[in-house]
Amino acid sequence: MNNNLFVTKRDGEKEPIDLDKIHKVIDWAAAGLNSVSVSQVEIKSHIQFYDGIKTEDIHETIIKAAADLISEETPDYQYLAARLAIFHLRKKAFGKYEPPALFEHVQSMVEAGKYDKHLVADYSAEEFAVMDSYIDHERDKSFSYAAVKQLEGKYLVQNRVTGEIYESAQFLYMLVAACLFAKYPVETRLQYVKGFYDAISTFKISLPTPIMAGVRTPTRQFSSCVLIETGDSLDSINATTSAIVKYVSQRAGIGINAGRVRALGSTIRNGEAFHTGCIPFYKHFQTAVKSCSQGGVRGGAATLFYPLWHLEVESLLVLKNNRGVEENRVRHLDYGVQFNKTMYQRLIKGDYITLFSPSDVPGLYDAFFADQDKFAELYLKYENDASIRKKRIKAIELFTLFAQERASTGRIYLQNVDHCNTHSPFNPEVAPIRQSNLCLEIALPTKPMKDVNDPDGEIALCTLSAFNLGKISSLDELDGLADLVVRALDSLLDYQDYPVPAAHTATMGRRTLGIGVINYAYYLAKNGVFYSNGSANNLTHRTFEAIQFYLLKASNQLAKEQGACPKFNETRLSQGILPIDTYKKEIDKICSETLHLDWEGLRTSIKEYGVRNSTVTALMPSETSSQISNATNGIEPPRGLISIKASKDGVLKQVVPEYEKLKGNYELLWNIPNNTGYLELVGIMQKFVDQTISANTNYDPLRFENGKVPVKQILKDILLAYKLGVKTMYYHNTRDGADDSQGDIEDDCAGGACKI
Repeated sequence: MNNNLFVTKRDGEKEPIDLDKIHKVIDWAAAGLNSVSVSQVEIKSHIQFYDGIKTEDIHETIIKAAADLISEETPDYQYLAARLAIFHLRKKAFGKYEPPALFEHVQSMVEAGKYDKHLVADYSAEEFAVMDSYIDHERDKSFSYAAVKQLEGKYLVQNRVTGEIYESAQFLYMLVAACLFAKYPVETRLQYVKGFYDAISTFKISLPTPIMAGVRTPTRQFSSCVLIETGDSLDSINATTSAIVKYVSQRAGIGINAGRVRALGSTIRNGEAFHTGCIPFYKHFQTAVKSCSQGGVRGGAATLFYPLWHLEVESLLVLKNNRGVEENRVRHLDYGVQFNKTMYQRLIKGDYITLFSPSDVPGLYDAFFADQDKFAELYLKYENDASIRKKRIKAIELFTLFAQERASTGRIYLQNVDHCNTHSPFNPEVAPIRQSNLCLEIALPTKPMKDVNDPDGEIALCTLSAFNLGKISSLDELDGLADLVVRALDSLLDYQDYPVPAAHTATMGRRTLGIGVINYAYYLAKNGVFYSNGSANNLTHRTFEAIQFYLLKASNQLAKEQGACPKFNETRLSQGILPIDTYKKEIDKICSETLHLDWEGLRTSIKEYGVRNSTVTALMPSETSSQISNATNGIEPPRGLISIKASKDGVLKQVVPEYEKLKGNYELLWNIPNNTGYLELVGIMQKFVDQTISANTNYDPLRFENGKVPVKQILKDILLAYKLGVKTMYYHNTRDGADDSQGDIEDDCAGGACKI
């Protein structure tokens, strides 16, 4: 090679090309890894050297070459590529590999307006020095390549226009911890900062996108999920639209409950005009949702809810499909259709469902959520009232239309509103659950706003996190982790801003949290049990019992120290009623595991001291944050041992944890014969989970006659889920025949909202 060639360094200086230096960096990245070859990376790089080539371009080419070598035979290239990418990121952020001192870094970032100034106001230089001593920058080496690319794309503080990066991962983790415990007493807060930093930087606790990307910056809205209910007036609809825009712009995933909106042809102002129906208003909400791109972190997305018995339901069920014209479709929202026992009974008996406009049947809409017996009574009364506008349709026809639209779009969801209210921490007489959210794991009380400044309205926010089951050595460890995560997320409720008064009212009153799990598929593989055959049932029962118990215990402890949430009296917990009292007893037929923890002691303590948080659990999809932790998604089985994750940088390969040791133990999605075993596991989880679960159904057409999934099978699974007490059903996935190793292409809560 011509020794006169020069490289251009990051600072603009030029120096002669030194191949030995390149070799040393790859050698450093390969240290301690199995089945990786430095020379293979160098050969694969095919770097075309020319005079003045940037060191940055050389580095990026080598990273890509290493990433391209990730395979089932050589999974460790994901770590080699990651280390090279971390080296590259640190050079971009700091101009060198070694990070600066934490205090110096924070000072400069506060001055630049990138970090929140409270950091330097709340903590002394001496405390920053202590925090700096807690940081273990070597933990960067445990990231996979997919994780580093997600950090770079979504989480690290940066200039999204120029692509400049300002921090490294360990600074991110430490400063999130520092922000969340800043208001704790000076004598104890650093021990909490250290404990939380250790838990999140070793991936035992997983944090959602809004917290990872936002905490430590001047932006202060970190709730992943926002539930907004509209009333049936123009003022309320406009207030809902305004709230949607404010929350979409701040990275939240939205649930919209529009079930109260009256049907087409209803009277307005005592017959002065007739109503245009739901569709124009749904379009109005769609425009609001799509108005903001969430600062490049993720696109706006929402799920809109309505009851199965709404007079316009036949038109509403087809809003997302590709047939029809723009005027009668609203395709850029997802939809959640609401069912209850009466609807299922009509199906089972071969009976009719009667459709009404909510405006014509006083009390029926509210009873649908708050009181099932009253709903059944009113429903019959209105069916027999000849003066009320209605339409009858065979239940099987309506359920079939729902099943067909769910199958063809994959994104018509289901909410069992009776389960959401009978098996809930909230007393439905005073705080009914009337909707879920974009990813169908949140179930919280909402109340329509009369206008955008209405403090009596209630917008429900949920702040999320997750335990990484793959990183927990024993269920006892959840005790300490639960204490940390409840304290951190509860602090966040006071730390963040509330752009709409109704959200502040609800959050301060109820202080709701949603803590879930990631890496469940790895957890099963590690324990040698499977989704499909019942072998995982008892383990799942023990695990989710421990999760719910320790989280409630932590919230009870916090209530002893800081007081119960103000609306504790609106919960069943205040009456001493716990999740173990209200679950569907059908679960006992599929799982014989007994309770192992001191629920009676906890019940007594909760009745005496209350809980700081009305809810503590929700099981979310966690697509992106699972990648950060190199974990499998939420509770889902992987589609392949290597998954291909879509990102703005192209596709990223992610290998399942402990691939070489456990590859025979993973039950892959399309090897699971049917949905029964999975739904039984979801039912067992739901016994303990106080909100709800992002649960999917999956169908391989090749398993059925003529390569078509029968509607009868889809309905059978829906009925099984109902029987088991499952509250919500999320995606309907159909195998399309693509290479399974290329599964898991970012099913990211509809454009990325509500990712954790």
